[in-house]
Amino acid sequence: MLDVNIDIQRLETELHRLALMSDCPEPPPAVTRVVFTATDLQARKYLASLYADAGLVVRVDGIGNTFARWLGSQPDAAAIGTGSHIDAIPHAGMYDGTVGVLGGLEAIRALKRSGFQPRRSIELLMFTAEEPTRFGIGCSGSRALSGALSAAQLGELIDEAGDTYDVVRQRAGFAGSLDALRLPNDYYHAWLELHIEQGPELERLGTDIGIVAAIAAPASLVFAVQGEGGHAGAVLMPMRRDALCAAAEMISMIELQAQSSHSRDLVATVGFLEVHPGAVNSIPSHVRFTLDIRDIDAGGRDQVLATIRREVTAIAQRRNVELQIECKNSDPPATANPQIVNAIEQACQESKASQQKMISRAYHDSLFMARIAPIGMIFIPCRNGVSHRPDEYSSPEQIKTGVEVLARSLASLSMS
Repeated sequence: MLDVNIDIQRLETELHRLALMSDCPEPPPAVTRVVFTATDLQARKYLASLYADAGLVVRVDGIGNTFARWLGSQPDAAAIGTGSHIDAIPHAGMYDGTVGVLGGLEAIRALKRSGFQPRRSIELLMFTAEEPTRFGIGCSGSRALSGALSAAQLGELIDEAGDTYDVVRQRAGFAGSLDALRLPNDYYHAWLELHIEQGPELERLGTDIGIVAAIAAPASLVFAVQGEGGHAGAVLMPMRRDALCAAAEMISMIELQAQSSHSRDLVATVGFLEVHPGAVNSIPSHVRFTLDIRDIDAGGRDQVLATIRREVTAIAQRRNVELQIECKNSDPPATANPQIVNAIEQACQESKASQQKMISRAYHDSLFMARIAPIGMIFIPCRNGVSHRPDEYSSPEQIKTGVEVLARSLASLSMS
């Protein structure tokens, strides 16, 4: 059995140093790091120095996806991949994504220190823009690598300033054809991502490691309701075509459909609501709201979504308002590869770590990597299940266990 020693003090220092690279006005652990900003580029430069210190061979593609490879004894064989992202939504925490990147790096360093020599190369991949903060769609880096997003679709994404993805990435110093981003289907023999759970289950059960069996996938839609505005005191109730009242009924119906679903894993969220003109004494004439609906069963999700479409259309007709529905994305769920799951289970036994299989209801870059490679995910607990907040936290002991399990899993898979 490998003698794997994780330098958790060094890893914690690196996590805290990375957290200092933030546009958040509050000090760490509050972090804001949006893709292609100066802060994002500063963090990338810091990571590049760590890759160099570890003796890894680095390649950066045209949108900043960064590949840092430890060459195996058979470098032409399909590699074993691991990694995550370092971008952070505004006012977030310091562990989401970063544990998978810096933890993946420490896993490689620990294996090197042990004297282990992989047969297959082990590659650490830092994805560009897992968060949807700037361009309104999550996982643009892994979507591009897997072909889930075409070069044309990617390049035409627009940020709040009206700049396209293509313009912004070139301004940040990333060049090359967007058509060259997609990875071949045999590029990775296996893909494995370490991540905080972003939920309370592991902590509640006192379990060290979650082995992800499946990743739920979202469908994301935008609803635009057009009514008729007017003075709040002058238009009598029978004459009104209130867009907000119609939207409110639609949103309540969406909640009811999700609650009555036969799938315990289906969730539906209306997370954004925009009201025009937004005046206290004016009848709302136009409302936009979003829907995120996800499940590990794509068929069940889409069946509920079809019911929602039918019901919101009926509400619009009854209330005499116009309705437009735009589907932003509808992604298939992913299932973990049994051989990778077995490797993680064996690694847990060797690390004397308790484990359980679980579902990831948050989606990750691994969801899209599943289109081109067998995948697996390792979850570690996070305090109170909190994520995307400054009080997001995993303890050094929890991180150390996760990185050790990752290292042993990578070692096993690299010899397959």
